[in-house]
Amino acid sequence: MSGHGEAQVMISAKSGPLKGVASVPGDKSISHRSLIFGAMAVGETRISGLLEGQDVIDTAKAMRAFGATVTRLGEGDWTVNGVGVGGFQEPADVIDCGNSGTGVRLIMGTMATTPISATFTGDASLRKRPMGRVTDPLSLFGTEAYGRKGGRLPMTVVGAADPVPVRYALPVASAQVKSAVLLAGLNAPGETVVIEREPTRDHSERMLIGFGADLHVEKTAEGHVITLKGRPELRPQTVAVPRDPSSAAFPVCAALITEGSDIRVPGVSQNLTRNGLYLTLVEMGALIDFENPREEGGEPVADLRVRFSPDMKGIEVPPERAPSMIDEYPILSVVASFAEGVTTMRGVKELRVKESDRIDAMARGLEACGVTLEEDEDTLIVHGMGAGGMPGGATCATHLDHRIAMSFLVAGMASKREITVDDGSPIVTSFPIFEGLMNGLGAAIRRG
Repeated sequence: MSGHGEAQVMISAKSGPLKGVASVPGDKSISHRSLIFGAMAVGETRISGLLEGQDVIDTAKAMRAFGATVTRLGEGDWTVNGVGVGGFQEPADVIDCGNSGTGVRLIMGTMATTPISATFTGDASLRKRPMGRVTDPLSLFGTEAYGRKGGRLPMTVVGAADPVPVRYALPVASAQVKSAVLLAGLNAPGETVVIEREPTRDHSERMLIGFGADLHVEKTAEGHVITLKGRPELRPQTVAVPRDPSSAAFPVCAALITEGSDIRVPGVSQNLTRNGLYLTLVEMGALIDFENPREEGGEPVADLRVRFSPDMKGIEVPPERAPSMIDEYPILSVVASFAEGVTTMRGVKELRVKESDRIDAMARGLEACGVTLEEDEDTLIVHGMGAGGMPGGATCATHLDHRIAMSFLVAGMASKREITVDDGSPIVTSFPIFEGLMNGLGAAIRRG
């Protein structure tokens, strides 16, 4: 059983060329934040292009539980009437964040400096994930948290009645932790400062400034020093959500490894803190053209043209690139399997604590499909088999992880024999139209 109902076996067989336009959903990170920041503003925020995956829907439900009015007007078109910074009411019931680590950690930060209590839970996957990396810095504000052994959900968070401002240096590169501390700092007096040694996705900083927060970033010898002045009145905004580069990664990578493919993927975010995969693919020899660069909703975007790339070579991926592509290593490991030579991915230990242990999940699944790999706690090395070289023919465990499921379904499009995933149901959390979109391009994905 998955956390989303009955387990759904899915099978991907070798497909013909992928052709057409892949209009992927809105960016998940920005969708979460647009709902949360809208709930903290005073007045009505309008959102277009919102990702309507289960993760984001769970965040919308949570914002309603905390007192905001959240309304769906049509496909991707939503409004949020916020309650202001510090205006959250105590929810009457447990907040279920489903599969979303981003949702639960950002929401914990948002309510951490308001004198209310809330209990959080999630699906089986989320209940295994560590929350201490967020609750530890939140405790510096005066927040208390009581959860299961190891800092796991279910967990009750008691907001600080008299919060104090915090200066916090991130021990690991994590946009979720950074954002949680900044959100908590909104309702603390004085200035809250977050220091990150390695830059992570900066959607929170961009959007907070857009909503009227007094925030500035300085590059110093310590790293990026982000200073936020507490207790602003956030102004409602009109947010156009760009298309998600993490979701776009799946049709892009499928086209690169599937013979004869030529697709377009319009309006994909090119935020420099999110584009590590695309830089890596180009370095490997991928045929990707970045057309019509422009700005939408405060984010740089471009239209991508992607063609079958039989001459890709394995490379050493710079470890400092990891924060800008941490969610894309599973699908990169699939592409690496169809490249010539060795692809080495270092600095990826964060993958061990995602929806699953993604290093282990990809290594075991790719080995079952005939690929040679090496791994340690912080490294994954893939020995490529060249275009069309993966034998396939395996059933791969997804461990309730949407990105693992989609990665192996993409692999099946170009492997010699079909690949089965034991449970594709978690895909709905981030990419609810994945199956239909890929089959519309020419994939051969079916349900078992």
